[in-house]
Amino acid sequence: MTDFGVVLLTMGNRPTELNRALDSLAAQQDVTLDIVCVGNGWQPTGLPGYVKTEYLPENLGVCGGRNAGVARVNGELLFFLDDDAWLSDPHFLARALAHFRAWPDLGIVQPHVHDPDAPVDARRWIPRLRKGDPARSSYAFTLWEGAIVARRSVFDAIGGFGNELFFYHEGIELAWRCWDQGSIVWYAGDLVAHHPNTEAKRHVDNEFHRLIARNRVWIARRNLPPALVPLYVGSWTLVQVLRSRSDRQGLAVWIQGWQDGWRSDPGTKRQLRWRTVWEMTRRGRAPII
Repeated sequence: MTDFGVVLLTMGNRPTELNRALDSLAAQQDVTLDIVCVGNGWQPTGLPGYVKTEYLPENLGVCGGRNAGVARVNGELLFFLDDDAWLSDPHFLARALAHFRAWPDLGIVQPHVHDPDAPVDARRWIPRLRKGDPARSSYAFTLWEGAIVARRSVFDAIGGFGNELFFYHEGIELAWRCWDQGSIVWYAGDLVAHHPNTEAKRHVDNEFHRLIARNRVWIARRNLPPALVPLYVGSWTLVQVLRSRSDRQGLAVWIQGWQDGWRSDPGTKRQLRWRTVWEMTRRGRAPII
């Protein structure tokens, strides 16, 4: 059986970075890969012969694009890689495979994200409350999705990424649903992937504040027991208001998205079990913060 089904997502607007990502995959040793390059609104061309291609005429967002790629690859594990991320360790995937083989309950792994050109690592990509040393491993309750490894059986049981979300906070939902499957989400500080230390809002700048607000409400309504929904949304509303004290225009758009999150259909609901809520709390982060 193939070790990894690899889904490389791109919009075709970063050819240099795309080639770097492909080169880093080709350099991986001691693993077998089945790779597809998904063109989100772009026809992939000029790629190595060993890379499958999937053309999506319409940009389906990161969620729809990744899900479309999963359908095209085989593998015991899935590796999702964005076109502006890359690997420098040729044994990255072999070491990730060893983690999964040694730990049957392991469902998803996020690596330590490091920008070689930045003086410090971005704290927002360390998926725990007490950030500390980025090289320290820990349980994780949210995910940066630009370079993650998932057990195929767990990903399929979760139902994949939530297509309705399009972009932003899909890693929170994926982590919650992985825990609800009885599987572990792990931040592996010993595995390093690279990504420029850039702001997420560069992707859909005009929609950034609206989507992060709408999706924050949606993931609560889609996943949390009703009693926890106001606690989770309320805590993040307070955080956003405090963060936006110097950006009134951004806050106004955020409030519009927040309202849209309550008024619109959030999509498929899969409520976390209270057992899962307790397990996440016991491991370090209740799904209310």
